[in-house]
Amino acid sequence: MHYKRTAAGIESLIDDPKFFLAPDGKTNPEAEMDATIRAFFDPADDEGKSAACRFVARYEWIRERLNLDPGELPVAGCRSFMEFLDRMKPQSAALVFPMAHLNSPASMYGHTLLTIETAENTKLLAYSVSYSAFTRETFGPTFAFKSMVGLYPGYFSVLPYYAKLQEYSDVDHRDIWEYSLNLTEPEIRRMMLHIRELDAIASDYYFFDENCSYLLFSLLEAARPTAKLSERVHGWLIPLDSIRMIEDQGLVKDVSYRPSRTTKIKYLASSLPLREQDLAIALAGGEVDGEVFGNRMIPEQEKRKVSDLAGEYLQYLYTKGEVPEETYQKRFHEILRLRSSLGMAGSESVEGVPVPARPDKGHRSNRIALGAGFERNEIFEEIRLRPAYHHLMDDDDGYVQGAHLVFADIALRYYSSEQRLYLESLDLIDIISLTPRDNFFHPISWKIKTGFTRIMGDDDDNLLVYQINPGGGLTYEFMQAGLVYMMLETGLYIGGIFENDYVVGGGGSAGFMRSMSDDWKIHCLVRDLYYGPWDGFDDFETALQLLFEKYDIVVNLEKSPCVCALASKIDAWQKYGFRFDDIAGEARPYKDSMG
Repeated sequence: MHYKRTAAGIESLIDDPKFFLAPDGKTNPEAEMDATIRAFFDPADDEGKSAACRFVARYEWIRERLNLDPGELPVAGCRSFMEFLDRMKPQSAALVFPMAHLNSPASMYGHTLLTIETAENTKLLAYSVSYSAFTRETFGPTFAFKSMVGLYPGYFSVLPYYAKLQEYSDVDHRDIWEYSLNLTEPEIRRMMLHIRELDAIASDYYFFDENCSYLLFSLLEAARPTAKLSERVHGWLIPLDSIRMIEDQGLVKDVSYRPSRTTKIKYLASSLPLREQDLAIALAGGEVDGEVFGNRMIPEQEKRKVSDLAGEYLQYLYTKGEVPEETYQKRFHEILRLRSSLGMAGSESVEGVPVPARPDKGHRSNRIALGAGFERNEIFEEIRLRPAYHHLMDDDDGYVQGAHLVFADIALRYYSSEQRLYLESLDLIDIISLTPRDNFFHPISWKIKTGFTRIMGDDDDNLLVYQINPGGGLTYEFMQAGLVYMMLETGLYIGGIFENDYVVGGGGSAGFMRSMSDDWKIHCLVRDLYYGPWDGFDDFETALQLLFEKYDIVVNLEKSPCVCALASKIDAWQKYGFRFDDIAGEARPYKDSMG
């Protein structure tokens, strides 16, 4: 029934009145149980009007607890749903995690869903079960605000898994990880009964807590009541953290990786020189005839790579709607015919895409950082707290390279000489997407940062102002330099220290970021924005950031004053051998600790 204890008492997370049989069933479990038992004894001519068929999981649970004889109840038999279960024969289940996709507001933290495999024993023919907000909103900021405050209804949906694969893997460029669960067939059947009860039932969707991951916990707890998942959530839940919680409960038995079409294309292209890459693009675009290509003086191995790449790229163009279906069918058939004439592929085929680090084995979402430094000849100490999620300078294992998504990052600074504690900054949202361009993909890199920060006033005091800083530009990847980017940026500061309470600015930034080895990562940045028209000033910044193994060394050099700070990252979950399991801060040894 999704009941939880709240400050106001007991309340169900389900908000749809159709889910309850008692008028006050949302907040009164006893009244709901009484009304449910009475409803099971109400005569019903067909199963559509039968409470026992509408709430099949409750019916079976109560029938077992009260040792009821089904023959004594006026139940229609629920033939249609039971026949569906008999045909489906659910045998196994898996948790599916499509990787984060920054260009989609609803998918910035990734997504989780369940798949139910049937007697067909084929993943593509499995059913997918997911929970998501129901909206046609396309404007990112509006969606973000409404989803944070619960203004969208959320629904469970059951769709063929191949349809979900097409949505996430091809359209959204997202790699997919599948975590096979060790649920038994009776447990999966019990979960299916509860999914039936949630059909067309709405509950308010909240982006940070009552989201796609949290509502799936209820399905797993229905399947295995001994699983303790939802009670471990305090405040917010990120999909990646939900996977770790499910693993901690011993529910995961195997993990597999499904690369997106974008990943396949990049892998195939990485082993070809630019000339052959252009040839694959021309072949997919119909600019080169297959027979002409087959007669080119190119080694057979190169021809196989080019034709494989052309086929993958053509499918990508088709899913993006850039090639009409009739044209696609004709070109794809020609490429397949050409490819079949070239023989079997070796290790260079698309099946050889290397498996990256598992996302659940990457760094934890929460972070605490301690630092010290000096400013205007005053020594300060600083503590920084970050609830989520990933910084450009964090270890990229398990995350998307060039992605930066930080939420509610807060820094408090203490000046011991004056015994003063200040709010140094509060980044409400800080997003950077550095996606490299190449012959096949031409994304725009972008950023948006908003929150509170301190700037120098006329009397040399650091004063708190509100800022908005969007930008856009281009990113390229080079063998030696790594990711190299350039952005045009604008800025807005709002605060009483300015003549008209605000100033606007414009300028740009450029930098490069490269992983030197498994132990080193470097980021160099130059940024300059001029603010005006009144209170005109130049906001110039150069920064050098280094990551060495599990520690950060950050040196920021500004025009005036000079601020040098050293910060060591303390990841209390993974690096030093203990983890906080609940809001009270209970610590216990962490089995995978490196401490």
